Amino acid sequence: MPTTLNAIQLEILKLFRDDQPEEELQEIRSLLIAYLAGKVTLEADKAFGEKEYTEAIFEQWKQDHFRKTA
Repeated sequence: MPTTLNAIQLEILKLFRDDQPEEELQEIRSLLIAYLAGKVTLEADKAFGEKEYTEAIFEQWKQDHFRKTA
């Protein structure tokens, strides 16, 4: 089954057609991770605001176990 690349993947491939030194690859990876982490943080903050969660709820979640037993 062939895999189709999405628009972001294709754009990244175009930008980096030539080989990049390992140091640059690590920098790019770090930038992408920071970008995605920022998006996750914004969405989490938005959800917390909409649900009106408090710091106390967050602290309780750190103590809770959410795994379900089969």
